[in-house]
Formats: sequence, C-alpha cells, structure tokens
Amino acid sequence: MAASAYPTVRVNAKAAGRLRAGHPWIFASDVEDRDAAQPGDAVVVMGPRGRVLGMGHYSSASLIALRVLSERAEPIGPAFFRQRLEEAHALRRRVVTGTDAYRLVHAEGDRLPALIVDRYGDYFVLQALSQGMDRAQAEIAACLAELFHPAGILARNDALVRQKEGLPLETSVLAGEVPQRVPVNINGLRFVADLFHGQKTGLFLDQRENYLAAAAYARGRALDCFTFTGGFALHLAGVCERVEAVDSSAAALALAEENRAANGLGNVTFREADVFQLLSGYASAGRQFDVVVLDPPAFAKSRRDLERAAAAYKEINLRALKLLSSGGVLVTCSCSHHLPEASFLEIVASASLDAGRPLRVLERRTQARDHPILLTVPETQYLKCLIAQVL
Repeated sequence: MAASAYPTVRVNAKAAGRLRAGHPWIFASDVEDRDAAQPGDAVVVMGPRGRVLGMGHYSSASLIALRVLSERAEPIGPAFFRQRLEEAHALRRRVVTGTDAYRLVHAEGDRLPALIVDRYGDYFVLQALSQGMDRAQAEIAACLAELFHPAGILARNDALVRQKEGLPLETSVLAGEVPQRVPVNINGLRFVADLFHGQKTGLFLDQRENYLAAAAYARGRALDCFTFTGGFALHLAGVCERVEAVDSSAAALALAEENRAANGLGNVTFREADVFQLLSGYASAGRQFDVVVLDPPAFAKSRRDLERAAAAYKEINLRALKLLSSGGVLVTCSCSHHLPEASFLEIVASASLDAGRPLRVLERRTQARDHPILLTVPETQYLKCLIAQVL
C-alpha cells in the first residue's frame, strides 16, 4: 500500500516544531484536519504548509492524537515492523548479557511508540498501548514468530493506560501456547516469571543491571524494601551475611520465596509488612543495617501527584538513612517518570540533611540498556537509581 493511499492528518505549526525537536507525539489540540482517519489508522502527517512530516498512528480518544512512526512517507505494514524489530534486536545483541529475559522493544526508545515487547526465554509478551498498535498487533506477532520462532506469544493488554485510548483491558494468547509461569535466568540466578498476572509483563526487567551494581557495594546485613519477587535481595545474598526483604504483597512474597529456594540461598528472610511502618519500628528498636535498598512503586502516577509523592520519597529515605551504619550503602530508586532525576536527587539530599547522615554518591544509574532512552523524548527515561554511602 503506497503512502499516498493513507488518510492525511494535517497539524499546526506547533506540532511541526515539536516533531523537528525530535518528539514523536502530537496532541489533539494541535490537529487541524483529520480527513477520513479512523481510530488506529496509520496516516500521513502533514504540516501547515502541505509538507509531509512523516507517518503516524492516529488515535480518536487519547490526548495524544498522533504518534509518529517514521519521518518520511512510507507504507506501515509487516515490512516496516519487521525492520524495526530487527533494529531493536541488533541493539539487544550488543547490550544484553547474562540473561534470557529482557526487553526487546521499548516503545519510543525503539521508534515503535506505544509498543512494549519483552522476552522470557522461549516466550514473548507484548503490550499494545495505543489504538494504532492494537490494530497492528497481529502483524507484529507474525513478525516476531517469523524472526524468533518462539514457543508462544502473549498479549498483556491489561495496562490501565489503554483506557485512555478507549481500548479494553484484556490478556490473550496470540501464537502458540504460553504457560502462566516461566523460569528464566537473570545474572546467574533463577527466577519464575508469572506472565499472565505478574507486574508489567511478568517481572521488573529494568533493574537487571542495577542488581549487579548494588551487589558490588554490598556487605554485612542488608534490608531490601519493596522486594516484590526478590530481585535485589537474591543478588545481595551472594555477598551479604544476612538479607531481610520486605513487601506488603503476600502473592509477591510467595514467588520470592520460591525464587530463594530455587537458588539454594539460606541467608534471605522474607517478611510481609508495610515498609513505612517497618522502617519506623526498626529505627525505634535501634536496628542497624550495612545496606538498605528502596525500590518502591511509582508514588507519582501523574503530575498532580508530585507534591504528595515528593513527601513520600523524602519520608522513606529519611527513615532508611536512620537505619544505616557508618559507611553503609543506600540504594534508592524511583520509577515515577513524572519526577525528574534532579528533583529526586534533591529529595534524597534533603532527607540526608534532616537525618544528619551525609551521603557520598557512588553511582547515579537508570534503567537497563535494553530499555533505551531517546535524548529528545524524556518520557523514555523513567527509572532513577542512586547508590550512595553514609560518611
């Protein structure tokens, strides 16, 4: 299908400037003429002077009316998706080591806006988070099958962001057979991924490189807060005398315990508790640790939550700092993409001052390299990870 056969959506000068600045989103308020575009259509994006700006997916429901896929007029079909998947895979061959679970497609970071594809051994899990990618997911699944010959492909289209696109929340098998639980290896450790019900697409794959970085500085007694299925805890167990790991989810801790047993680690204890309350109780009891890890869920789901989220991040870091021994290491994270790294660092610095525990930065880190960041698209960088030492 030639590009000339696609509907044309005309946008204003503000949108054209945004595209020139390297950002692929065009908002509904900047669309001047939708022509005959239907929900999820691939369309030609045209500027105010009739200049073709590229190809995009059109959404009739979202505030983001267009997500640009290409800067030139070209057909958007199987050949296009295959090429982008091949390019994404080429990067992973360079940056992914020591695991058979990784992110193959990181949406805008791989120039496939609103598409996530994660690999768990012989299985792929995709998320189509826009009307356009939802329409294209059968073509994308066919390309994945052709390129990688997986045992199964699962669509985890249960992310709440799909509601902004007017799309249903659903989980479905697109190809082959997909078991609910899949064993994977991460940095030499064995984990079980719950592909149908686990967080995101099964596991938190973005912390994989940070697990190793944290272990490089760890020793003695460690406390892993918001452990989920034990990612940090199990990596720390190899270098620490004792590891205590805490989460409020009994289901997550059951998987964490299974992961502990599968790796034959006897120095890890999992505890179900509210982390804020537990940290306060430990401080009152005079407990001390050589390493504290904070990896909470996103406190800021939107910009409206920033003030409340900042207070929560400060409070939890303040409580954690009171538990650290002299020379101890704090590993503190935020996955709230609405909270910039500079703001997060200011929050931790403020907690450090209030606690009277000066911190020396050992490393400033972000998500693993299989979650690539586009320099002109700040939304592609969401994870902040600070490793610091108490002086």
